[in-house]
Amino acid sequence: MTTTDPLLTVEQAAHRLGTGVRFIRRLVQERRIRYVKLGKPVRIPESAIAAYIEERTVPILRDERSRYGKAA
Repeated sequence: MTTTDPLLTVEQAAHRLGTGVRFIRRLVQERRIRYVKLGKPVRIPESAIAAYIEERTVPILRDERSRYGKAA
C-alpha cells in the first residue's frame, strides 16, 4: 500500500466488487483481504481490492481447435 492509496469504506469496497457488504465484512473477519483498522471502523485499500481480483482471476482456456492444428 502506498501513502496515496485511497482507503475505501466497506460499502465502497462492496460496490467495487459488485457484492454485498456482508461479503466484505466476512473477508475482513476471516483476514482474506488486507484492511486498515481506524478504531472501530475498517477501511480497505484500493490496492487490496485490485490484488484480491488479480489473485482470483481464472485464466482462459486455449481455443479447443488450436490443439488439433489447422483445418484442411
